Amino acid sequence: MEKEQRWFQEKHFIEDVGLLLEQSGLPRMAGRILGLLLICNPPHQSPSELAETLHASKGSISTMTRLLIEMGLIERIAVPERRRDYFRIKPGAWSQIIMFEVSEVATGRQLAERGLALVENQPPELQERLKEAHDLYVFLEREYPLLIGRWEKEREKNAGKKKK
Repeated sequence: MEKEQRWFQEKHFIEDVGLLLEQSGLPRMAGRILGLLLICNPPHQSPSELAETLHASKGSISTMTRLLIEMGLIERIAVPERRRDYFRIKPGAWSQIIMFEVSEVATGRQLAERGLALVENQPPELQERLKEAHDLYVFLEREYPLLIGRWEKEREKNAGKKKK
């Protein structure tokens, strides 16, 4: 029963990662692939293994792995003495997710700027809604890369502690 309970928990984890990434605008299947790659052993999986475990078509796996590779979240690898490709989480993937969001923030800032241009001759109280959005986007666009830089330094520092 313990093995069945673990598999049940793993399936829910995979689905929850799928839902989380779906809320960020990615297809749920892309999130499910990431969820599986986070907990699988070995840490790399073939397209067939992904399709079987996730009960997905090979076409869906192919499309979603291509998307995740383009986003810099997973990578295709070769395993010695095996004739097929495998996928695994790319080191630094989580920083890449935040940097992906930076581009969305930049788009939000640009949209707020367009809106501000549309209401520039309106009373200040009508401009305030867009001004607040614009200012937040400018702040996030400036701070996200700094935050990622601090994270990477902390990660390197912690990796150095583990090696000792």
